[in-house]
Amino acid sequence: MICTRSIIFYLVIMILYKIMGKREIGELSVIDFIVSLFIAELVAISIENYKDSIWNSLLPILILVSLQLLTAKLSLMSKKIRDVLDGKPSMIIKKGKINRKEMKRLRYNLDDLLSQLREASISSIEEVEYAVLETNGKLSIFEKKDTPPYPMALILDGKVEEDVLKEIQKSKEWLKKELRKKNIKQKEIFYAFFQDNELFIIQKEEKN
Repeated sequence: MICTRSIIFYLVIMILYKIMGKREIGELSVIDFIVSLFIAELVAISIENYKDSIWNSLLPILILVSLQLLTAKLSLMSKKIRDVLDGKPSMIIKKGKINRKEMKRLRYNLDDLLSQLREASISSIEEVEYAVLETNGKLSIFEKKDTPPYPMALILDGKVEEDVLKEIQKSKEWLKKELRKKNIKQKEIFYAFFQDNELFIIQKEEKN
């Protein structure tokens, strides 16, 4: 009975994770990680209490996966919802200087920073030009020896990142002028970033 349940849950979870599209633990958002923990706990309870109906665990698992798929769809539809559910990347080191205010807000201490730098084979903060703490907890590092400057995400899903616009010291009028030059409307932009004093644009796919 226990072996049968183990095999059933193995196959069910494998199928569900294929549907959810997850590959590695490091790629999971907070919500995905919570769902994974709940699924693991429900499976463990069901295997331990093998005399109970298997549906006592399968039904909650299916509900959790459905909720996860719903939040994932909502995240794709709205950047505001995506920011609430997944958070936003945070600049920890900018132009070689540590952003202590942001570290304090995230409760991310110096030991955490140094540990992740060592994992990337970087021995000193002085070697880093930019470091961004991603929403999955990983630290993206741009060393000073790297030639390309850090790309600033200026437009996401047709929405202007006003904090980035302020960061690059440009106005909304400047952005509108640049879009007019390229004959592109803001709502048509999937992703636009500012690098090497130039605006690079990826348009949304046209609907059939």
